[in-house]
Amino acid sequence: MKFLRFFSAILFVIFICVWEWLGSAMSELVLPTPSVVFPLLWSGLISGYFTPHIIQTSLEVVAGLLIGSIFGVVMGILMAEFKWLPSLLSPYIIASQAVPKLALAPLFVLWFGFGMTSKIIITALICFFPLLESTMTAIKQTNKEKQNLFRVLQASRWETLIHLKIPEGLPSMMSGLRVAVILALVGAVVGEFIGANKGLGALIIASQGMMDTPLMFAVLILLTLFGMVLYGLVNLVENLLLKKYFYRGEGK
Repeated sequence: MKFLRFFSAILFVIFICVWEWLGSAMSELVLPTPSVVFPLLWSGLISGYFTPHIIQTSLEVVAGLLIGSIFGVVMGILMAEFKWLPSLLSPYIIASQAVPKLALAPLFVLWFGFGMTSKIIITALICFFPLLESTMTAIKQTNKEKQNLFRVLQASRWETLIHLKIPEGLPSMMSGLRVAVILALVGAVVGEFIGANKGLGALIIASQGMMDTPLMFAVLILLTLFGMVLYGLVNLVENLLLKKYFYRGEGK
């Protein structure tokens, strides 16, 4: 494991060196070098230039992810528990996901304005489907023998769901959340591309208009780091939940 981490660090150093070499052979407008981008990124963070944009995008991502995840999990559970519900709602859910969110973004901006609301709705819609699919699949694939045991013990449908189906489905549901957390960032940035005066996506559009490629690269690095932090937090939550579940299972 340590060897792999060391090798990964070596790959990163090689990547930076290649980037520096390619950038030095090109115009800064086309490919700025790391020696230009990283000092700009650092000075922007220290001076607080990026702070309002980071806060804006963070709020949109967290709110959209929270709303989309809640609706996705709840709808996934309902569609798995009530067999008639998928036949009724699936065509509409699939249709809502088939339309590219980039095409819907201008409409949401028109309907809900240039504030956070339109970006949160776009983000929630993007996060909704992965959670719905992973939750529905997880609940449906619960171990049949364990379900029969719960029936023998005369457990109610609610007790079976809370104490068996949801705990057993946690790994699958968390995998859906890992996908959703990255898509949430994409959704917020796409919404800011269409119409916003604040946020990391809006800053990318502004840097494009100013032909400031180093600033654009600095924002892209910020978005990459933000996505990695979110992904790492989801992994941390998943490990804590699974450890707690298995610990309880071993205790019993």
